[in-house]
Amino acid sequence: MKQPLLKNNNRLIWAERVSKLLDDQFRIPGTQFRFGLDPIINLIPFAGDISGYILSSILVLTMVKSGVSRKVIVLMILNISIDAIIGAIPFIGQIFDFYYKANSRNIKLLREHYQEGKHEGRGTEVIIGIVVFLILILVLFIYLTILLTGWVINLF
Repeated sequence: MKQPLLKNNNRLIWAERVSKLLDDQFRIPGTQFRFGLDPIINLIPFAGDISGYILSSILVLTMVKSGVSRKVIVLMILNISIDAIIGAIPFIGQIFDFYYKANSRNIKLLREHYQEGKHEGRGTEVIIGIVVFLILILVLFIYLTILLTGWVINLF
């Protein structure tokens, strides 16, 4: 395990340990592939996804209490949301959960924030980027719906 983020901050040490348990606790013998309890829990439909999201949210709240910047908070919430949304898709989500380790990514963000001074600021540009992306997805969805509707109408 890497050095704790802040040796005197029990919250962050706890967050690192829980993150490792959820994302990297086990290794497949003979490989470097690591996984944790999160993808195993997520094999239980719906309940696994919800419990994984709740555990990740508790980790984020713990990290927020340590005084990180708003930008780091936004990026951490984005990580756990991507993990929850894609992880909820049957079959694809289960495979995704073994590779996309949101909690480990959030610990990395904390390290970069505290040790390298990265991710300072309010995070407004990240929020704007997310909103623009979601609007583009919505426009694409509407466009594809119109195309599909036209195709169905032409069948009759």
